[in-house]
Amino acid sequence: MRVLVTGAAGYIGSHAVKHLGASGHAVVALDNLSRGHREAVPAGVTFCELDVRDSAGVQRVLEQHSIECVMHFAAFAAVGESVEQPLLYYDNNTGGTLSLIRAVKAAGVNRFVFSSTCATYGEPAKMPIREDTPQNPINPYGWSKLFSERMLIDHAAATPGFACAALRYFNVAGCAADGSLGEHHDPETHLIPVILQVGLGQRERLTIFGDDYPTPDGTCIRDYIHVEDLVDAHEQVMTRLQPGFHCYNLGIGHGYSVKEIFAAARVVLDRPLEVVVGPRRPGDPPSLYADPGKIQRELGWTAKRTDIKETIDSAWRWFRGHPNGYGS
Repeated sequence: MRVLVTGAAGYIGSHAVKHLGASGHAVVALDNLSRGHREAVPAGVTFCELDVRDSAGVQRVLEQHSIECVMHFAAFAAVGESVEQPLLYYDNNTGGTLSLIRAVKAAGVNRFVFSSTCATYGEPAKMPIREDTPQNPINPYGWSKLFSERMLIDHAAATPGFACAALRYFNVAGCAADGSLGEHHDPETHLIPVILQVGLGQRERLTIFGDDYPTPDGTCIRDYIHVEDLVDAHEQVMTRLQPGFHCYNLGIGHGYSVKEIFAAARVVLDRPLEVVVGPRRPGDPPSLYADPGKIQRELGWTAKRTDIKETIDSAWRWFRGHPNGYGS
């Protein structure tokens, strides 16, 4: 299939480009490089430096390359930043998706896979989270993605033959098994990369934000899905997508606590890690983990990498080889 990947120079987008290419698809990579890294786009892939908010420009790319499906990863994804700069997130995330849908409609592309998030659920009352769990975001990032989902729902309803899916991620982690691609954010806020930065001596210590939650060890529990499983799910959805709007949770179906992540990292890194306990962060639910049963039942997809040590090890391999990120 001929696929346009937006946000192709970012963490997840670059892994998607690599995976799709290895599976035999013809990939066009698009990114404005505001936060992505040109080095992350695999060699030999057609690359377009373009913003998804340039609807006319994206339409030309779609038509020039006879694109059959769009995978839309381009977005800002820092929750704290979204609270501080909400309009930035609505402009880039929601506005970018609107612009992209316009381009897709004008170019006659009828297949669309959208990178959504479990942040659209907010703080659910029950675990695990299913696709029919009420969506009530608690931050502008979550709302920017939910608004994008709403636009896709409405466009699909108004456009016979249009097939789209929103894939709601839980915590994405790990790096390419062959060490060729990694995770590089500035600043870095994700737990596993922060741990690895401590392992590299780039940070002094780790902080647990609250150890008095109603969980078995008192720390927050999250569902960690390996990035290579995640992009494999995207391909499975893309190739089997039927007309209308569909949504799927992408996770492993159970969670790991912060303390369990630290313990696993100590084993993988084979070194002590200094940890201090700090106060809770506002808005951190005790537990968030997926019920991935829907995509298992409908498409037969299931995560293969569920051992958190394997996930951390794949990331550690890349971080050791690229201690300062891309270009190092």
